[in-house]
Amino acid sequence: MALRVTRSSKALAITAAAGLALMLTACGSNDDDSSSSASSTDCAAYKTYGDLKGKTVSVYTSIVAPEDQQQIDSYKPFEECTGATIKYEGSKEFEAQLPVRVKGGNAPDIAIVPQPGLLKTLVATGKVKKAPDATAANADKWFGPDWKGYGTVDGTFYAAPLGANVKSYVWYSPSAFKDKGYEVPQTFADLMTLTQKITDDNGKGSAWCAGIGSGDATGWPATDWLEDMLLRTGGVDVYDQWVNHEIPFNDPKVADALAKVGGILKNPNFVNGGDVKSIATTTFQDAGQPILDGSCWMHRQASFYAANWPEGTKVGPDGDVWAFYFPAVDPAQGKPVLGGGEFITAFADRPEVQAFQTYLSSDTWANNKAKATPAGGWVSANKGLDVNNLVSPLDKLSAQILQDPKAKFRFDGSDQMPGAVGAGTFWKGMTDWITGKSDADTLNYIENSWPKS
Repeated sequence: MALRVTRSSKALAITAAAGLALMLTACGSNDDDSSSSASSTDCAAYKTYGDLKGKTVSVYTSIVAPEDQQQIDSYKPFEECTGATIKYEGSKEFEAQLPVRVKGGNAPDIAIVPQPGLLKTLVATGKVKKAPDATAANADKWFGPDWKGYGTVDGTFYAAPLGANVKSYVWYSPSAFKDKGYEVPQTFADLMTLTQKITDDNGKGSAWCAGIGSGDATGWPATDWLEDMLLRTGGVDVYDQWVNHEIPFNDPKVADALAKVGGILKNPNFVNGGDVKSIATTTFQDAGQPILDGSCWMHRQASFYAANWPEGTKVGPDGDVWAFYFPAVDPAQGKPVLGGGEFITAFADRPEVQAFQTYLSSDTWANNKAKATPAGGWVSANKGLDVNNLVSPLDKLSAQILQDPKAKFRFDGSDQMPGAVGAGTFWKGMTDWITGKSDADTLNYIENSWPKS
């Protein structure tokens, strides 16, 4: 997947939103209250969205503190220029609660859904609205067809991509590595050699720190481990077959990958000070923090983890923390990259909701979001995103990885599976696996839960 950053945002946003303007009421004048209050924003690009004073759009999302404020700030230009109010609600129980709310007739106007599999489940309820033409035009213009495909169900486009992330990272302390003479591993064999050396030098359970706690979504970080490993041991073709259930969840190739993950996470010599079960009760936000005090040396987690370091932590190649690419088993076979993203899913089709959908799918929003994230921790596959607006070296590195045509990128597997599996038994199964369930019992449990039709 290539992510090519380009040019002017304003004119293209106007073009992309042109179709939407036909559905909206007449635009407000330039001297209305909303324009006058937008002292720092050029509202010209927003006129096509119309006068939305007095209108409210509710947004429900899993993006919570400390990442929520940047999201909220990125909406302000739209609010200032259109007069609309965006009602933001973040929840750690988003994945579990959204289907309940939809079923109960209490769906938000817009939900930021991080799983194509969950999107399919929601579409099956008949409550999701087809994306408006202007949003579809933005998706065609600013995203690759693969990304648009993740928001398409049975040939109908529902949800434009929003943010993106790169998950194939291992966080570490560059200065600590330098002091000990450790080098960033280039292969998985090198990684395991380094793991053993760190253990020998620093004691039992010091090499890795891990946590899969995430409220009702507990378990998802462990699914990422398995997906990242299967990309390396089975290759992208086997990965695709597994995600699409063309091979069973408990295929021997998957079992091989899980055994390799277990060689780290279930080895008390390597992880969490020797307490493997603590992985299940440690939140993913807290899991990597021991790197800062030297009690842990490596933490596998996505690019968005940059937002979880304490204020003042320098993230960079010469900083307090940095990340290296989770190495391939055989680099000659390519560079597998696991990633993810979110999708704008609407349960209402009022003009103000469609206007906000279109704004979020535009290059204008992508660049506003980058500027609203001065501490970094966010990227998008939006081709209109100017990389110069990304201040974090990690975000720039992620953009380079996403742009690399040689990278073998695959979207998060659990996010593509049916919701009952990807946001259900896969999470639970991997949590039970951490606390003692065997590899075979875990894979069989998840395979047996796969929907029959």
